Amino acid sequence: MTKLTEPNVNDIKKSHNAISKHVLRTPVRHYPVLSELLDADVWVKHENFQLLGAFKVRGGINLVSKTSSEDRSRGFVTASSGNHGQSIAYASRTFGAECTVVLPEGANPIKAQNIAFLGANLIFHGDVFERSREYAEELAEKDGSRFVCAANTPELIEGVGTYTLEIYEDLNDIDVIMVPIGAGSGAAGACIVTDSVSPSTKVIGVQAANAPAAYHAWKSGIIRTYPMTTVAEGLATESAYELTMGILRTRLKQFELVEDSHILQAIKLYIHATRTLVEHAGASTLAAALNIKEQLRGKRVVLVASGGNVTVDQLKSVLD
Repeated sequence: MTKLTEPNVNDIKKSHNAISKHVLRTPVRHYPVLSELLDADVWVKHENFQLLGAFKVRGGINLVSKTSSEDRSRGFVTASSGNHGQSIAYASRTFGAECTVVLPEGANPIKAQNIAFLGANLIFHGDVFERSREYAEELAEKDGSRFVCAANTPELIEGVGTYTLEIYEDLNDIDVIMVPIGAGSGAAGACIVTDSVSPSTKVIGVQAANAPAAYHAWKSGIIRTYPMTTVAEGLATESAYELTMGILRTRLKQFELVEDSHILQAIKLYIHATRTLVEHAGASTLAAALNIKEQLRGKRVVLVASGGNVTVDQLKSVLD
């Protein structure tokens, strides 16, 4: 098996230049309501304002832009819980490549619809992301397409790491950055950038307590499969991944688990405090911040709102 290469901060800086004309530079905004609630100086990185409603598009554009014309002629196959699939579909359309995205049955319909609108071949297979991933790997093996793993792909980490570069360009003296962890690309990129640009800043990762595979792998160093029942599809992984976990185990300073009920409350709080929609995975950082409020008191804290793709039914559930 080919050894996976960990990106460095220069790779991420080059990616930022490469993708800038294809993605949005999202704002970092201060919110008095959240600051008062947490007794801290609280800012939000609004990747829920990003194209396609999530940070993942940064990685997809970076990956496909760096591939050869031969790779693009083969097409791309990937599996996703939704946002990563949108990213690869959008990047494939941008650079004229065919794309197939495998989603779990019952995936977020907004994300599924967007993938189809972007021209990708959409397949539903399996009850969870890992079953979709296994099927996508089989498809790629059969037809010769390039399989894109949502985690074990350095170019994706380079691309999504660019939102952390933007945070440090827009804001100084940051004590804590809190990032969601599903497959772990966003958190890995945040750690790489932080270690180089602002080593005094603590990166805290957040995962759903009902999908704790990455948390246990970070604690033990052993990658295993764990039962997964979370409503936060962006965090819904049964297993951790070699490349992202290798980065997180050496660089991530703290890892928090949050209950689904707290995530739902955080979505509601985001509507109240910021007047914006933040999906479950993105709201997990606010939920965790409330859980560790004492630790954050008096600090400058950036919460990464990683996406905003909430369905009407999901929003009704939150408000009810």
